[in-house]
Amino acid sequence: MQLLIKIMFTGLLIENLIFIPAFSQMKTELDSTNCTWKSDNGNGTFTNPLFYEEFSDPDLIRVGDDYYMTGTTMHTMPGLPVLHSKDLVNWELISYAVDRLDFGPEIRMEDGKEFYGQGIWAPCFRYHDGMFYIFSNVNRYGTQIYYTKDPKGPWKHKTMIARLHDVTVLFDDDGKIYAVWGYDEVKMVQLTTDLMDVVPGTEKVIIERGSGAGEGSHIYKINGKYYITNTNYDPVCYQVCLRSDDPYGPYEVNVMSAEENFGVGQRMRIFNTTDGPPFNIVKYPENYVGCIPMHQGGIVETQSGEWWGWSMLDYNSVGRVTALSPVTWKDDWPYFGLPGNLTRSPRTWVKPNTGFSSEPKAPFERDDDFNGPNLKNVWQWNHLPNDKKWSLKERKGNLRLHSLPAESFWHAKNSLTQRGIGPESYATTEVDVSKLKEGDIAGLALLNLPYAWIGIVKNKKDHLLRFYNQQEEKSIDVETDEKTIWLRAHCNFDTDIGKLSYSFDGQHFEEIGGEVIMPYQLKTFQGVRYALFNFNKNGKEGGYADFNSFQVDEPRCKGLTRPIPYNRVISLTSLADSTLLVNWRNHVRPADPSSPFTENKAAQFRVLDRGNGRIALQSVVNGGFVTVKGQAGLAEVRIYEEDQGDASTFQWQDMLNGDIMLMSLYNHRYLNVDPRAGSLCSADARGARPDHQGGACFRWEVME
Repeated sequence: MQLLIKIMFTGLLIENLIFIPAFSQMKTELDSTNCTWKSDNGNGTFTNPLFYEEFSDPDLIRVGDDYYMTGTTMHTMPGLPVLHSKDLVNWELISYAVDRLDFGPEIRMEDGKEFYGQGIWAPCFRYHDGMFYIFSNVNRYGTQIYYTKDPKGPWKHKTMIARLHDVTVLFDDDGKIYAVWGYDEVKMVQLTTDLMDVVPGTEKVIIERGSGAGEGSHIYKINGKYYITNTNYDPVCYQVCLRSDDPYGPYEVNVMSAEENFGVGQRMRIFNTTDGPPFNIVKYPENYVGCIPMHQGGIVETQSGEWWGWSMLDYNSVGRVTALSPVTWKDDWPYFGLPGNLTRSPRTWVKPNTGFSSEPKAPFERDDDFNGPNLKNVWQWNHLPNDKKWSLKERKGNLRLHSLPAESFWHAKNSLTQRGIGPESYATTEVDVSKLKEGDIAGLALLNLPYAWIGIVKNKKDHLLRFYNQQEEKSIDVETDEKTIWLRAHCNFDTDIGKLSYSFDGQHFEEIGGEVIMPYQLKTFQGVRYALFNFNKNGKEGGYADFNSFQVDEPRCKGLTRPIPYNRVISLTSLADSTLLVNWRNHVRPADPSSPFTENKAAQFRVLDRGNGRIALQSVVNGGFVTVKGQAGLAEVRIYEEDQGDASTFQWQDMLNGDIMLMSLYNHRYLNVDPRAGSLCSADARGARPDHQGGACFRWEVME
């Protein structure tokens, strides 16, 4: 077979009669791992994020021995996912509180309107007197209440008379019901017992502007005091806690979480989403953290008396992800993090003690062969679907999408989406396009702004396989008479780069169109989504496309990218300056690999298992143990003859890029070297820089 390629840039057709073999060496073949991201490492620890995909504005409650969580879903439907857990780490999606959000024509993409980035925002999850409640603003349509006695559903709904944006609710033990909302200036009001309106005369500003408070509040009453967690995003994201003896204040403000980015920096953003394409993509310096650090979340007490916090991170193009952190109380203030390193959270830590330990699992099942009576619950429609124009029954084992008129993919109705998942993933679909009609375009997209897609265009007499990149306004057409085609999208969320490819046999895939830049943007306010679509560009209803399957492959689906090398001898190389850690006069010192200090196995350490993903490092030279002492500063990481317990124990932290950090249990800070200083090791680093070049990240290699 030979292919005819046509490339078009912004209306300028460049026809190169390039005949190439159908399957060249430029192909993307998968070694399927048959797994998906699970934060539970299976060794008593978990690795953040809980879900390596968008789960934004989370709120979480405990009811007895059960934990429930929900989050923002905006314009996608069904909305308000309800997740259940027994151990705070392994979650299962048990229902959606919103099946159909149908308030106006823009939600249905009618009259040329759309609802991107609107819809359901910042829900508040509460339980009171046998009833579960989710309070959520729906932009332009006021504050909604969804309620049920069984979180598995069904959920009922009513619209509040009062309009309270980003609201949090407290059912106080004296029978009063308080609501808190606002940014910078924070307000409180009492709600009527039916929750529909505010009690007249009870509204009050509890935090004046400029006091250090932000938005996204979560209110609690703990040991007779009122606590409100709250987030700031300017100039960078961080989380604060407000505290008072009285619900109306006065409140003190204290920073509870700051700077924790898990070694990830802010990369690319689009702020002006109306001027383009091409859109102005703002690119940030390598170590700029911006909105990445943990923010907007709350706290919960387990049955054992432990406290845990959760919050989100704006994790670039994968979207805003949810992370879990141990909470330390000090002077009646809750702090994310551990003693010695407050306000910073470990990427990997021991699972919460809830009295239950679930098997490692993911909340969603991503693959779908479309053989079931319903779509897998990971799927969400882009806006409200027209249920008469899609089917799982018309052709058994296929998702049939009938085309509806749209001027572009952006306005295509009945686009079926699921969240992209990191740190890296491939989505592959098989589609039968034999029943498309003139003007139909069906395929697989990276739903973002700018978007990109690969699909089949049905012209009057023939089919074209087309790649389209909105940012570059670039099209590449491939003539084909194939009726069954496999389409693939690849997203690397470490670099925010996507790629699209196709196949005519389901085995060998041809990349097309080059790299697709995937910035985070404030139009959809979501991360990149995989989308199946079919629309008609001629302004009429057309034919249909049958999608036979959808498969997601994740090359890096584990919090431990490589097993911890227990009982193996390893070397540790600093990513910052490529020095090796060595035993030098019973101190740990970085040394150039060619230095005589590395001779006689001085750079070799045996990894000993200490349980729960923790290790001790034993010097091969003399059998001594790497140990932290004193203030953990210069010259205070030494080799001791005997194991010193916590001082000789480190929590292994996989950074998911082939490198690790080692957290000392002595002070909950990280082993580090001063790059290019020729100094001695310390163990006082608070975390990783986004470029992993700060001296706390190491590459390890097995020596024997």
